[in-house]
Amino acid sequence: MMKIKPGSGGATMGGKATVKKIFSTYGIIVAFVVIVVVMSILSKHFLKADNLMNLIRQVSFNGMIAIGMTFVIMTGGIDLSVGSVVALAGVITASFQTTDKPEQLMMLIPAILMGLLVSAICGLANGMLITKGKLAPFIVTMGMMTIVRGIAMVYVNGRPIVNFTDAFKVVGGGYVGPIPIPVIIFAVVIVISILLLNFLTFGRHVKSVGGNEAAAKAAGLNVDGIKIKVYVLNSVLAGLAGIALASRVNAAQSIFGEGYELDAIAAAVIGGTSMSGGVGTIWGTVIGTLIIGIISNGLDLLNVSAYYQMIAKGLIILVAVLLDRKNK
Repeated sequence: MMKIKPGSGGATMGGKATVKKIFSTYGIIVAFVVIVVVMSILSKHFLKADNLMNLIRQVSFNGMIAIGMTFVIMTGGIDLSVGSVVALAGVITASFQTTDKPEQLMMLIPAILMGLLVSAICGLANGMLITKGKLAPFIVTMGMMTIVRGIAMVYVNGRPIVNFTDAFKVVGGGYVGPIPIPVIIFAVVIVISILLLNFLTFGRHVKSVGGNEAAAKAAGLNVDGIKIKVYVLNSVLAGLAGIALASRVNAAQSIFGEGYELDAIAAAVIGGTSMSGGVGTIWGTVIGTLIIGIISNGLDLLNVSAYYQMIAKGLIILVAVLLDRKNK
């Protein structure tokens, strides 16, 4: 039997494997720290308390959508309709919380549940068309993106909804102590999602479906049911973000959420969720969301045009997907 001498090629290969494993595990954290340091150097306003609070609050909205997208991508799917769901849930809930139409006023919780119910229906439609209709997720959700956006525009007749009740304003603009309520909602979503993915049977099933759908079916898993649940969960989280966002800006418009699907996909992929399915973590997505948020915030502070920010986000997505393919 051939022996490998110390310092030979075998040791080198082992060292490369170790470096690759470390990079795969901690690369996202290193990237996060580097970006924070760079932005701190480039802008003296970046680390100010007001800016950091605004950054964390804004990340909360995108983070809810990104976590839902993580579950979808882990099943090997994609959802381009979440931005439109953000708008629809926002305008529907807000329409029952405006003082302009006292005849439509509803208690806060029922109004929020109404928006979440409509969001769930959108996700159910996506899931049913993908599983029972045997259609590609990209095509289904692209069509749903246009349909849902159109419904939102028809619902408000192209006009913004304003003059909310004080109770509704608190959802996105209130605080518990020094902590914004959207941040608290995001934290609750993170905890629940970690439990779902890492400690409950549902999470194992999601990974199994994304890792090898044929094997999951052979093992007796209800693959269609799992996919439908994932798309419903994704849309509900997008609706929750839309409701909080409408409350935060004190207006609900049918144009809300445009491009949010790209930020969600980017955050998930940057955080290590594989576009091939079966691999992903909630914490990775949270860090990916923070990276996207920090880059956008930093570029705003540096007065970089929004057009260049779009280019930067697109490049980030491409690099993340290329790294994912290389690891595969």
